[in-house]
Amino acid sequence: MSDGERRGDLEALLVEHLPYLRAYVRLRSNRAIRARESGTDLVQSVCREVLQGSSGFEYRGDGAFRRWLCTAALRKIVERDRAMKTQKRDVRREQVAATDTAQGALLDAYATVSTPSVVLSRRENIEALEVAFDQLPEEHREVISLAKIVGLSHAEIAEQTGRSEAATRQLLRRALVKLRLLLDRD
Repeated sequence: MSDGERRGDLEALLVEHLPYLRAYVRLRSNRAIRARESGTDLVQSVCREVLQGSSGFEYRGDGAFRRWLCTAALRKIVERDRAMKTQKRDVRREQVAATDTAQGALLDAYATVSTPSVVLSRRENIEALEVAFDQLPEEHREVISLAKIVGLSHAEIAEQTGRSEAATRQLLRRALVKLRLLLDRD
C-alpha cells in the first residue's frame, strides 16, 4: 500500500471516529483546558499529529484504532495541561473558548454514558455531564472513558490499567453509579 493510500484510509478512519474523539477530548480535558481552548482545536491538533506521524500506521480494527487515537488525544491533553501550568495563567481571567460547533455529535457520543432520564436541553445536557464528570475521581473518569467512549472490553481495560478484570468491572459499576448520582442531583 502506498503512502497516499494509507493516508487516505487514515483520513477516512479519522472522519468515522471523530465523534468519539471529540467526546473523549471533552471529557478527559479538565475544566481549565476547556475554558482556555475549544475542543475542536484540540481535536484538530490531535488529527494533524496523527496524520503527520502516520508513516508506520497499520489498521488493526476499530477498537485498536480508537485506542490508538484516544492515547494520542490524552498525550495532547496532558501536554496542554503542563503548558498551561508552566505558563501559570489565571484561567479565570481569560475568555471562555468558543463553543464546539459539533455539539450534536458530542451528544451522540456522550449518549453512551448519559441516562435517558436526563431531561435537559442538548447544551445543558453536555454541560451537566462535563460538570459531573469533572467531579469524579481520576480512576472513575478513566474507566468510564475507556469503556464508554473508547469502547474497550473489561479485559482490555484491565490490561491497560493494571487491574484484574473483576476489579475493572466493579470500578466501572461504581463509577457509573457515582456519575448517575451526580447527574440526578442537578
